Amino acid sequence: MSADTMRAVVQDTFGGPEVLRVAEVPRPQPLPTEVLVRVHAAGINPVDWKTRGGTGMAGLLGEPPFTLGWDVSGVVEEVGFGVTTLEVGDEVYGMPWFPRVANAYAEYVTAPARQFARKPATLDHVHAAAVPLAALTAWQAVVDTAHVQAGQRVLITAAAGGVGHFAVQFARHLGAHVIATASAARHPWLKELGANRSIDYTTTRFEDAAADIDIVIDLVGDAHDLTSTRSLKVLRPGGLLVAIPQGVSPELAQAADAAGVRVTAFLVEPDGAALTAIAGLIDAGEVAVEVEQTFPLEQAGAAHARGEAGRTRGKLVLTSTN
Repeated sequence: MSADTMRAVVQDTFGGPEVLRVAEVPRPQPLPTEVLVRVHAAGINPVDWKTRGGTGMAGLLGEPPFTLGWDVSGVVEEVGFGVTTLEVGDEVYGMPWFPRVANAYAEYVTAPARQFARKPATLDHVHAAAVPLAALTAWQAVVDTAHVQAGQRVLITAAAGGVGHFAVQFARHLGAHVIATASAARHPWLKELGANRSIDYTTTRFEDAAADIDIVIDLVGDAHDLTSTRSLKVLRPGGLLVAIPQGVSPELAQAADAAGVRVTAFLVEPDGAALTAIAGLIDAGEVAVEVEQTFPLEQAGAAHARGEAGRTRGKLVLTSTN
């Protein structure tokens, strides 16, 4: 490869994990206000494999070919005109461009400087790459949307996943009483993260075991056993359901209104300032980051297959050897 090219994971059609392949593509150049980041690691998220298959953000990205991925951790290699917040050599992490294409499964990315933040000093690039999309989703849902307060009762579904394990920690940091749903094997770990109580969804319907909840952060959605609709049953009058995976259907909105509770859809967005705050919590030992497994770029398909199989504890991450 020349200085003008790089390796990237591309797909030429929608389909299964087998459509992902590594190719030599042009290396991007930063525009004014942008930085060029040499990617050390790229996080993998459910939206990635959904988009690969033709759902997720596919409607926004259009037809392939394109390169997936939004989570990156790496080093600033070049700065565009006007950038004052970052310098060449800075170690950064971010979730650039979401929901537009960001090309994170590659050796280099470019994006506006303020969509990045300096990575947590206590994390290596692999663990830092596991943070942005999942942690920003949790932060913006728990802090900015639900405005969780000390003493509130918060139920988090799929609490052992990428977003869930951050949501548990952020809610607990704010002083909430946290109830998590996860398989029994994950309960001791969730307790370490700050969950006051965990419900084994494989044996118990959470609406039979929880009540008087102020806020539900639903990371499952109605497509799976009507989880969002069932969440309405556990909320106190005036309580709030943040429905993340599928948003709010007309039926769910109607059911919430009939139950006297509130419901809102949610989609994460880039936020360098929030990433700086999250990095501070991580470096202070207040928030832990879980990575279950790493894969090289060449094994992106295997990584997607692993993620789609479910039951991942924390995150999966791609590593670059540029």
